[in-house]
Amino acid sequence: MDWSSKISESANFETGVRECLSAIEADLEVQPHLLIAFISPDFQALYQDLPGLVSEYFPETTLIGCSGNGVIGEAIEVENRPGIALTAAIMPDVSITPFHITGTELPDGDQPPEKWESLLKVKRDSEPKFIILADPFTVEIQSLIKGMDYAFPDSTIIGGIASGGSQPGSNAIYLNGTTDQGVAGIALTGDVEIDTIVAQGCKPIGSLMRITGCERNILTGLDDNNPFTVLSEIYNQLSEPDQQLFQNSLFLGTVTDPFIDAPTTKDFLIRNIVGANPDEGKLAIGEMLREGQLVQFHLRDSNTSSENLKIMLENYNSDQSEQSQFGALLFSCLGRGAYLYGEANHDTNMFKEVVGEIPLTGFFCNGEVGPVGDSTYVHGYTSSFGIIKPKKLLSDKT
Repeated sequence: MDWSSKISESANFETGVRECLSAIEADLEVQPHLLIAFISPDFQALYQDLPGLVSEYFPETTLIGCSGNGVIGEAIEVENRPGIALTAAIMPDVSITPFHITGTELPDGDQPPEKWESLLKVKRDSEPKFIILADPFTVEIQSLIKGMDYAFPDSTIIGGIASGGSQPGSNAIYLNGTTDQGVAGIALTGDVEIDTIVAQGCKPIGSLMRITGCERNILTGLDDNNPFTVLSEIYNQLSEPDQQLFQNSLFLGTVTDPFIDAPTTKDFLIRNIVGANPDEGKLAIGEMLREGQLVQFHLRDSNTSSENLKIMLENYNSDQSEQSQFGALLFSCLGRGAYLYGEANHDTNMFKEVVGEIPLTGFFCNGEVGPVGDSTYVHGYTSSFGIIKPKKLLSDKT
């Protein structure tokens, strides 16, 4: 397996695409099996030209990609200006199965797994690894990944929601050709694994608690206490800077796996607090809750995001002795990047420092797709990495 990641900041679309394709051609020397593209909205009027340009260089290559309001290539983050990011891979002993789904094609919740196998053109016993890119206006992405988790319980799913367009029809979704709706995806089977790192950018405050009262997403009891009583006690124990964060950057982390009693950072699914009624002692959370579930409140700012990312990357502990065989994708929130950190390339620089000089490509998303525990979710404010490598590297370590 061999990867090449390239980026162009040319204001001329054709020039920039050809720069990237020529550089990939020189790096890999043979026709790649896969090419992934992320294009900034500066080139919206020219989105449809990309497949034709790619086919001039690589007529047999599978193309997948989308528009992004900020793109990442060669581990460089290009925001608020023209950018074209392409990555290509030679993937021997890997089958690449492309699929496109519209919102009307999603199976009902009571449909058997075989319906999903037919839709995604792959069998569950092949343990596929999925990359999906979705238009935000024309498909219910959470319903899609819930169904995929159900039908393919041993599979990894990563991806992102296209950005750059503010209304239906204004984003690009690539799957060999161009469309502006639905979900483009590929299923990878054979000698391939995808390691995931989902950095949600928060730090815990207070103590770990158990939900003792809830209805759907409404929280009414924590360790048999009113949630607002709990929050008041936590607030009084915080430092002054954290008390300031508490006012507008407070989140709830839920432990999704009921069998985990001592969760670590990676075990929490971070969700917004979307409403509050102190008189009735009710907090509305952006996720369904269940009684008995472990939860902990969290705070987020640029420092906590940076610290959390470093912890997650260090915990990954990848063996980089054969890093030429790796490729990595980064699906980062539009709210991160220079907007959060005040400087460009924060997350990509940290990735290089901790994990290594792996070809890294991605974009800034309207939502990031990645696993927490055994389930896949759509996240916000997250940097979700997928590190793609051959299975044989895993067996070499054992």
